Amino acid sequence: MDASNAAQPLAEAGQHYLLRPDVVFLNHGSFGARPRPVLDAAQHWQRELEAQPVEFLGRRLPDLLREARAQVARYVGAEPANLVFVPNATHGMNIIARSLRFQPGDEILSTDHEYGAVERTWRFMSGHTGAVLRTQPLPLPMTTPEALIDALWQGVTPRTRLIVISHITSPTALIFPIAAICRRAHAEGIMVAVDGAHAPGQLELNLEQIQPDFYVGNLHKWLSAPVGAGFLYALPEHQARLEPLVVSWGYEARKPGPSRYQDYFEWIGTDDPSPYLSAPAAIAFQAQHDWPAVRARCHALALHARDAIDHLTGLPPIAPDAWFAQMCACALPPCDSEALKARLYDDDHIEVPIIDWNDRQFVRVSIQAYNSPADVDRLVEALAHRLPA
Repeated sequence: MDASNAAQPLAEAGQHYLLRPDVVFLNHGSFGARPRPVLDAAQHWQRELEAQPVEFLGRRLPDLLREARAQVARYVGAEPANLVFVPNATHGMNIIARSLRFQPGDEILSTDHEYGAVERTWRFMSGHTGAVLRTQPLPLPMTTPEALIDALWQGVTPRTRLIVISHITSPTALIFPIAAICRRAHAEGIMVAVDGAHAPGQLELNLEQIQPDFYVGNLHKWLSAPVGAGFLYALPEHQARLEPLVVSWGYEARKPGPSRYQDYFEWIGTDDPSPYLSAPAAIAFQAQHDWPAVRARCHALALHARDAIDHLTGLPPIAPDAWFAQMCACALPPCDSEALKARLYDDDHIEVPIIDWNDRQFVRVSIQAYNSPADVDRLVEALAHRLPA
């Protein structure tokens, strides 16, 4: 591949993102980035609100949310009645944590691969309820889904009431076998709450087939919807258990909608609904640009990044190729993670996270349509100069 082609985005869709050209952006996984057509849609909805706020929020919004919710539900393979909009996955996980009732000594099982904010949420709530939060180590390297599930079940006891687990992990970027975990948990009477922050847009989802008790997802990451767009999915038998974090007009609504569940969580006072209403534009953008093909090219470049970094460090991969999609984590030799991240950004103009996990350091590389092979080459070259010899 010549230098000019190497510098081109993986897909024409990448030309529509507004990222600064002077920064190599390999951190889509943190907050995402949005293409111009999606931002245009968000600004359209904001202008609609400003043209007649009372009509928009008081008369039009319920139907608009219902239409947007139906499209998002179809995208993630859910019944619309089982899904509500929330600002982000952490918000949704807080709803679950504050709603479920545990007795002292009940156990909540999680893993050592979970996102820090979710881990803090459940630690906070266990401290207030007397429930016990157990963290089950799942050591690297990963081998097979069956081995992972067996390792997870080493933490299951007769007191286990809930498993909290990621679909795609944040620190290690691994795809966990969520459907199989849900099946085994349900066979033993254990609920499952899935943190799917990184899944929508990276994976084809069918939540009605997976059947998690609860699933939270971000639309602002890999779907590239505006910041402030996420969802909470709950099976019908659990919806009455969930309570709003903010009590407003949706609680005991005078003119209730078809679902109390949706009234409680989507009618919380005055806010900006444009991120939710713009999620269909993000879905349409990906459909227009043959996103399955884009994802495949992104995975191929992520695989190249993984192989190049592992070759540089001499360290083995943390899992087989099928365990990651557009985001991969590579082990690094012992280093000062904060100092390395600062040098990569300040001196090399590369935005990429260096993660401390279980007393080890990893670089987590995200590949989106706007990235190019040259971006990966820049990172590998910079690491070659900055990692300890």
